[in-house]
Amino acid sequence: MPDLIVIGGGIVGGAIAWGAARLGASVALLDEGDIAFRAARGNFGLVWVQSKGAGLPPYAHWSRRSSELWPGLAGSLQERTGIDTGLRQPGGFMFCLSDEEYESRASVVQRMHNESGDIGTRMMDRAEVRAMVPGLGDRVVGAAFCPIDGHASPLYLLRALHTDGQASGVAYHPNCKVDAIDAAPNDFTVRSGADRFSAPRVVIAAGLGSRDLAPMVGLNMPVTPLQGQIIVTERLPRFLDYVTHVTRQTEEGTVMVGDSQEDAGFDILTKVSTLSHIAARNIQIFPALAAATIVRTWAALRVMSPDGFPIYEQSERYPGAFAATCHSGVTLAGAHALALAPAIMRGELPSELAAFSAQRFGS
Repeated sequence: MPDLIVIGGGIVGGAIAWGAARLGASVALLDEGDIAFRAARGNFGLVWVQSKGAGLPPYAHWSRRSSELWPGLAGSLQERTGIDTGLRQPGGFMFCLSDEEYESRASVVQRMHNESGDIGTRMMDRAEVRAMVPGLGDRVVGAAFCPIDGHASPLYLLRALHTDGQASGVAYHPNCKVDAIDAAPNDFTVRSGADRFSAPRVVIAAGLGSRDLAPMVGLNMPVTPLQGQIIVTERLPRFLDYVTHVTRQTEEGTVMVGDSQEDAGFDILTKVSTLSHIAARNIQIFPALAAATIVRTWAALRVMSPDGFPIYEQSERYPGAFAATCHSGVTLAGAHALALAPAIMRGELPSELAAFSAQRFGS
């Protein structure tokens, strides 16, 4: 019998499973596989702090903590697997294309400073931004800059978590769609077809599938999809040393541009109108992108709670059952692996995560 069952083999579940195995726990990782709406496949790859937590300071603190833990996660994974997750933390920009956008962003930065403390985010005028980022378009009037923002490769991260996890005591079960969970306090049996998995602890980290699974262990995970679309260009000479919330140049040289937010249900088809809007805004920021060849586009689904913040909770009815979900799986991977997983194995979530209980949504 394993010590822990993790339902969901994406970045959230993979990080928790890896973190638990790192402590010596035996873990069964149940993964529905690539037929699932796997957010990791479409993730933009930001390790982003500057805009996380307006209105909920614990989210700002949790995101910053994860950013600080990320180098340890990346270093450990590379040492043990040889896989470079692509973590780079050069700082990040949110560009403003009008005075109104600049004033709005400045207001958010000031609000977050007042609520959550100083993380170094500051507003820059056009001249200061151009000195750091050559080739900006004339529409850019300024930006918010945070020195601890960065990015990583979601796919290399997922591969590294699975590779080292399985070498460290994670029993990986692919194509394992969960049908039901039989629950008693600290005693859970997960059913998948004819297979049965039992353990004293279970974590539901199944992304959009968590909504149906959580009630089986007395939890509430009211998550819904929010579609985002991304454009990827050919490999270009290095021109962007920093990361932005809508543009990032990968280690391979391709440029990822986004992002969109559409309530499209479970639709993962791209739309020309949306992609055109994404391209137009990014070309206003970096005019040289107009000549770049597009090699790929995709749509994927974010996992969103009603207020956009994560959900972490242990079941009161069935202690030992935990919920974990967020739309920032890459940003929060450090915290999930190195802070949340140890707490789950201790059997008690830290007080700093109380703000993320689903009880905030009511019954």
